[in-house]
Amino acid sequence: MAVQDIKAFSNQAKADAQLAEKVRACQKIRDLLKVAKEHGHHLDEVELYPPNEPQFTADQLSPKLVDALLRV
Repeated sequence: MAVQDIKAFSNQAKADAQLAEKVRACQKIRDLLKVAKEHGHHLDEVELYPPNEPQFTADQLSPKLVDALLRV
């Protein structure tokens, strides 16, 4: 269920410009988790990392989180 929660939050951020800016401003995982929680999503931090399939795209995240979460 956790991956579906991440995907739902990612999709919400794609559809909401203000939320997208908040997500892009996150420099640490805990910041991202806090924003997600504020918007009704309870994410499992472990599910954000590889080898799990990324649910965010590079343009949605800060460069620091891109390095941490995406296989680039």
